[in-house]
Amino acid sequence: MAFTLKVIPLLNISIVLLLSNPIVVVARHGQWSNEKQVSFQNTEDLVTNLPGQPNVDFRHYAGYVTVNENSERALFYWFYEAWTLPEEKPLVLWLNGGPGCSSVGYGATQEIGPFIVSTDGKGLQLNPYSWNREANMLFLESPVGVGFSYSNTTSDYDNLGDDLTANDAYAFLHNWFLKFPSYKDKTFYIAGESYAGKYVPELAGLIQDKNKDPLLFINLKGILLGNPETSDAEDWRGLIDYAWSHAVVSDETHKTVRDSCDFNSNNTWSNDDCSQAVDEVLRQYKEIDIYSLYTSVCISNSAYASENKAMEVVFKKSTSNMMPRIMGGYDPCLDDYAKSYYNKPEVQKALHVGDGRQLKQWSICNMDVFNGWTQSKVSVLPIYNKLIDAQLRIWVYSGDTDGRVPVLSTRYSLSSLGLPITRAWRPWYHQKQVAGWLQEYEGLTFATFRGAGHAVPIFKPSESLAFFTSFLLGESPPSQR
Repeated sequence: MAFTLKVIPLLNISIVLLLSNPIVVVARHGQWSNEKQVSFQNTEDLVTNLPGQPNVDFRHYAGYVTVNENSERALFYWFYEAWTLPEEKPLVLWLNGGPGCSSVGYGATQEIGPFIVSTDGKGLQLNPYSWNREANMLFLESPVGVGFSYSNTTSDYDNLGDDLTANDAYAFLHNWFLKFPSYKDKTFYIAGESYAGKYVPELAGLIQDKNKDPLLFINLKGILLGNPETSDAEDWRGLIDYAWSHAVVSDETHKTVRDSCDFNSNNTWSNDDCSQAVDEVLRQYKEIDIYSLYTSVCISNSAYASENKAMEVVFKKSTSNMMPRIMGGYDPCLDDYAKSYYNKPEVQKALHVGDGRQLKQWSICNMDVFNGWTQSKVSVLPIYNKLIDAQLRIWVYSGDTDGRVPVLSTRYSLSSLGLPITRAWRPWYHQKQVAGWLQEYEGLTFATFRGAGHAVPIFKPSESLAFFTSFLLGESPPSQR
């Protein structure tokens, strides 16, 4: 077969297009119960011998997509076809944040993927509420340094930030569509949580800008954001007010923060009273789980637990004008299990990241990425306005027991947009119970999940799947029992 290599310069990177005619094959594997005729170009990425995997009737693929040939930068993905009728269902890209945390380790493994790592770290179990029941789901480990994603140019790791992440994710999409050409024109959505509250709008905005060129068109229809970091100042105000309103800190500490902290300032932390009071808020949060106020903390005797800084409040103050960050992940003890599973040579071989002998070190959050983050947008609210003007579907949801990016932070951020309300605050229901509350604005829908922490699908899997289905349909969740 003849291949043509075409390079399109883009955003100081190159998208490498490998063009060929589709291959039509009839595939049969032990994990699938019936023969299916499919057309694809990347049989080498098909996952066929994943240790401990339950039998399923859908295909899934994993491997690398090069996003920069010169620096040899490559991102790892794991793609699950929809459980049924994949050709009729949309494509959804899921991103986790951190920055530095793995979408495979969190989104795919703990939250919304079809396979959840078993508690012994040796196998997998089916997730009955997997989002690939309603969509084709694509999980991306981004940027380089996260999970299995890497660069062979060491200086790349010194320049990690929001812009690089968005540009590489954009290049990834175009090159991934070359592997899966039947998905190129599909209805496409981007979803994510926590620090991906910045990744997702930034990528969506980039797609909107580049869609002016019909050769680069991606059929983006909307974004879905869970407990998202949005605007630094509003996120910090919400965190402090939420901690006080939920009795985590004293009246005196709250008053000191409110009186002395100017979160809109470029030198917030130069005020000693402010800095010490915020330190006190975080000191109290270290006693509980900031990501889930009312559940027990993970107490493990493993050596890994003592090293895993994602299990506690990791707070990084900055000497630059960039606001300090708190690690945005979640740990219900599943982090241990994921680390054990993904560092098995036979697992890495099945996922096409290794040869089954030489181990690639995988961690659920890379603290070097987190600590070395060099560029972060103060607010993505201007991008919200652009996406609203483009009439994209924008849904935002908040688990209301999360202290990390609490519901107050999101309400403050969305309120600052000044959008007209089209349907007033009201409960929404799942299985005849109040699942949360909902308000619809002109161009945006906001919902809460009652009793859910930072990673909502872990706490409310059935409700999350129902909400996701409503999002895809563009229909409001039920407003009566």
